Amino acid sequence: QVQLVESGGGLVQAGGSLRLSCAASRNIFAINYMSWYRQAPGKQRGLVATITNRGTTNYADSVKGRFTISRDIAKNSVFLQMNSMKPEDTAVYYCNAHYNNGVAYNDYWGQGTQVTVSS
Repeated sequence: QVQLVESGGGLVQAGGSLRLSCAASRNIFAINYMSWYRQAPGKQRGLVATITNRGTTNYADSVKGRFTISRDIAKNSVFLQMNSMKPEDTAVYYCNAHYNNGVAYNDYWGQGTQVTVSS
C-alpha cells in the first residue's frame, strides 16, 4: 500500500507559477514510477509528468518547457513546478504511484488538488 497526499493547488493568473507537492507513505526510491496526472471538467484524466525510480523524467507535450517534475527521496516527496501557466492548465491534479510490490504492479492515487488559472 502507498498513501499519497497532495498539496499546493490554488488560484493563479495566467503566466504565473505554482508548485505542487506529493508526500508518499513509503520510500519513493522503491516506487517504479511517480507521476502527476490532471483531469479537467468533462475530460479524461491524462498524464502530465513522470519520474522513474532512476530519476528519468517524461512530460506531456502540452507542458514541456513549462513544468518540471522533481523529487526529494529523503522526504519521500515528489513535486511539480508549474511555470508560465495557461488557463488550459486548469484541472484537478493527482499524484500517482505505479508500484510493483513483488507480486504485481498497482496504481495508487492521491485525493487530488485543484489548480485554477485565470485569464
